[in-house]
Amino acid sequence: MANSPSGDSMLDRLVRILDAFDAQNPTLTVNALARRADVPRATTYRLLENLVSHGLLARDSDGQVRLGLRLWELANRSASTLNLRQAALPFMEDINQLVGQNTQLAVLHEDDVLVIERLSRPGSVVNQANVAGRMPVHLTSMGMALLAYSPANVLEGYLERHGETMLGQHPRLRHELAEIRRTGYATFDGFIDTDTTGAAVPILDERGYALAVLAVVVPRGADLLPAAVMALRTAARGISRALGPGADS
Repeated sequence: MANSPSGDSMLDRLVRILDAFDAQNPTLTVNALARRADVPRATTYRLLENLVSHGLLARDSDGQVRLGLRLWELANRSASTLNLRQAALPFMEDINQLVGQNTQLAVLHEDDVLVIERLSRPGSVVNQANVAGRMPVHLTSMGMALLAYSPANVLEGYLERHGETMLGQHPRLRHELAEIRRTGYATFDGFIDTDTTGAAVPILDERGYALAVLAVVVPRGADLLPAAVMALRTAARGISRALGPGADS
């Protein structure tokens, strides 16, 4: 696509418009959208019409703009995510019924924890994770489990980009990651919500690296945590077997 006068391509602008929406801003006015995407308002209006016509964005009756259902449709055609969700869902449903708390599936994507599935139940504790939402690696058991079971170059690259933040929260980071690898799971008490504990177990490929992570969020100090961790470990092995060799390709 041709570059704009400012030097960025039209594709860059389209991506920034779509990326302007998040869990805190699921709907935006056109002015807010233009500001968050750093795209001139007139250009935003023009691109918005095209995106709405293709179903990638939708306009509410009050003029607010939100992501369109076609994006959800396209995202769910992703082979790797589809296979992972299909393999994981039966195990997640078992854990959700056993533990009676939030159960979620996530991957490491662009230096964040990306949640790709979540099951909840009435009476579950508060949980900040949302499907298609991103969470910080350094504040979640999911992120630490994913990092602990990442290839060395992924870990070192992450630390090169985010070492100050990570080491500020985890001054003994390498010891923590080694302990996660030793036990096979990660737990965090109250890092995001003070009354909850997160526990996460990696879903491994044939090389022993994390394809994804399976996690629960339970009340802090709950007696069910050991049983939840055992169920997560059993489920993670079952998902790995269901995905089979070459699941990360």
